[in-house]
Amino acid sequence: MGERISWDEYFMTQAKILALRSTCERLSVGAVIVKDRRTIAGGYNGSIIGDEHCIDVGCKVVDNHCVRTIHAEINALLQCAKFGVSTEEAEVYVTHFPCLNCAKALIQAGIKGVYWEKDYKNSEYAIELFQKAGVAMRKVHSPYSEMIDTATIK
Repeated sequence: MGERISWDEYFMTQAKILALRSTCERLSVGAVIVKDRRTIAGGYNGSIIGDEHCIDVGCKVVDNHCVRTIHAEINALLQCAKFGVSTEEAEVYVTHFPCLNCAKALIQAGIKGVYWEKDYKNSEYAIELFQKAGVAMRKVHSPYSEMIDTATIK
């Protein structure tokens, strides 16, 4: 039997699998919130419940942003809120570096670590806010992610 995958690889691979559920055509993002090495929530970027999906009707772009979708990190945080699960001292694994608004929401939710695989318009201010809040940040690579990338059917 081979060596077990690391925790970082395990959780990042989960985030990559969640990204396969994305309904936005511009970028597929997945996020997994983890507490004490247990997945407590997951999210992907997509439309709100009951609205049309970008993959069906196209993106709704305003100021170069698709406003139809909720970001993966926010969807994961909202899942915790909906089901009464605390995110205090939790960590998030996300396929792409969080945008500024997601960064602020993660900090407010008590997230203590942010781990991402791909850089995406990394905001210097988001980085500054993470540092001020004492949030650990680390770029994580999972070789298993490449297998998922090649399996993507979008």
